[in-house]
Amino acid sequence: MDPVLIGEILAALMFFGVIGFLLLGFPVAFTLAGVSLLFGSVGIAYGVFDPSNFGSLPNRYIGFMTNEVLVAVPLFIFMGVMLERSQIAEQLLLTMGKLFGNMRGGLGISVVLVGAMLAASTGVVGATVVTMGLISLPAMLRAGYNPKLATGVICASGTLGQIIPPSTVLIFMGDMLSGINSQVQMAKGNFAPTPVSVGDLFAGALLPGMLLVSLYLAFVLFKAVTDPSSCPATPVPAEEKGGLLREVLVALVPPLLLILAVLGSILGGIATPTEAASVGAVGAMVLAALRWRLSFTILRETMISTATITSMVFVILLGASVFSVVFRMMGGDNLVHEFLSNLPGGTMAAVAVVMLIMFFLGFILDTFEIIFIVIPITAPVLLALDVDPVWLGVIVGVNLQTSFLTPPFGFALFYLRGVAPAELPTSAIYKGILPFVMLQVVAIAILFAFPEIVTWLPRLIAG
Repeated sequence: MDPVLIGEILAALMFFGVIGFLLLGFPVAFTLAGVSLLFGSVGIAYGVFDPSNFGSLPNRYIGFMTNEVLVAVPLFIFMGVMLERSQIAEQLLLTMGKLFGNMRGGLGISVVLVGAMLAASTGVVGATVVTMGLISLPAMLRAGYNPKLATGVICASGTLGQIIPPSTVLIFMGDMLSGINSQVQMAKGNFAPTPVSVGDLFAGALLPGMLLVSLYLAFVLFKAVTDPSSCPATPVPAEEKGGLLREVLVALVPPLLLILAVLGSILGGIATPTEAASVGAVGAMVLAALRWRLSFTILRETMISTATITSMVFVILLGASVFSVVFRMMGGDNLVHEFLSNLPGGTMAAVAVVMLIMFFLGFILDTFEIIFIVIPITAPVLLALDVDPVWLGVIVGVNLQTSFLTPPFGFALFYLRGVAPAELPTSAIYKGILPFVMLQVVAIAILFAFPEIVTWLPRLIAG
């Protein structure tokens, strides 16, 4: 049998083998590395994989550890965890609930708006969902909200941190697409390609993030008009209205100033994402100190949480590097290139197929796992087909936001289930997220039809 064909068959079997072992419950990072080493050994036996290719792994790992862009990841995670410990989210939720309580759907609107603000200032999905689940869910259920609407709004709003900057997913995506785009352009003869930066993806994701927020708000308002009993008003007592303006200013101004300092410095070209992340980390500690919430205990807990989350992500990245080396060197990238390039419908059909694969992988894999596996395999092909790298990165980010919502392994569902009242059935949580998953599909369709929503702001900033 042709060695090239044997290599491609082994590469395809390896991909499905990884998915199979993950479904059996094996740890992601070790599954990626272990299955890849197993198939690499088979490839060596058949003469279709050179073991010297593993020699590139140490340089890759050193590259990850010395990559200045990726330093922003633990800094943004630290900022998010510190803000969660400083109880800014609680104050925001309670204040916005009072502000919109007099209108039908007001609590749902406040949850969406607070979710967007927390996404722009923390980006930590787990902390956001848990916080809103602890504070808003009991209030919404007491007010007579439909449990499905209440849980769906909280889960969907809590995942906005995956697409609204500063998103750690976009940081990894920007770093990966930057290298892949340079290689693709040089292969096409363009030795001075336009660089792709994390800042470009942050700018490109801003309007799509607002689009999702608008869709969520529109759905809550639609339910308020068509089914008023599902989201009744919660009038604020007269004695609490007097100081409401002051409460709103105290709750809104600090996180807005932090958002302006972090995102404004990145989008304005004043600071790199890593520099802005360090400003955000210090700013989060300042806000915690102003609220008398900064102590050695809280700082220690924040640092442990940051180290745990960061280590988890980077260990997955190291395992994915082994997978990428074996898959590519056995001819898997050629197999993917032939498949996507020959699809009827051209470039957009190829992108649509990749988006569909990622959407279904979101049912069983986490966001980081998907991008570390799929992006190195498919992005070179799509960029070679002249897909805009910023548009690709953002639309992948919007797509992968659903991985937090889709059962059976939607982490936002698990987070909310962990803090929801025992009498609330799990089926209500699963049913509640369905409309919001559909809204995200609608958002992806809009971005397909109007790519300028993504590309306009980065081009404007670039001049």
